[in-house]
Amino acid sequence: MEKVKLPNKVDPARCAQNRLKYQGEYGAHLMPRLAESTQGIHGDIDVSLDFGTDAQGLRIVSGSTRAHVLLQCQRCNELFDTTVESEFTYTPLRANASVPELPEDYDIIEVDEAGEVSLVELIEDELILSIPQIPTHENEQCSEGQFDQSFGKLPTVEERPNPFAILEELKRK
Repeated sequence: MEKVKLPNKVDPARCAQNRLKYQGEYGAHLMPRLAESTQGIHGDIDVSLDFGTDAQGLRIVSGSTRAHVLLQCQRCNELFDTTVESEFTYTPLRANASVPELPEDYDIIEVDEAGEVSLVELIEDELILSIPQIPTHENEQCSEGQFDQSFGKLPTVEERPNPFAILEELKRK
């Protein structure tokens, strides 16, 4: 599938009815909150979207996104490049609509008055949520990684006899 420039807003109901699939890119300049949350964004943000209807008849927007960002290691304070990825499934609802029983994997996204969703904001939110809480290099690449951050000693756990072992012996007789 060819990568194309994606629309900023879509009507998810109409896209689901037509079973549209998008694979494209958003420019990094469209995501200022992601840029503020990181030390920088390298290149464009890859996005794959699939609109459709599930077995319950719910309209869904599922997809994945990937961005190459620059983060600051919280161990050594050096900058490092990493890839932030996210996979998601949403079902669009109006602001005051009753929420149907949704599968565990689904999230809800509210549509505006025109029945549209801002894909740019949706993708930016997903990427921000995918940034690690404590970004660090791999131990081999970090100058402070050789000092493993563990404190204290774990108590040794003694093997205790299984209290149900007696029942197992009775079962064999």
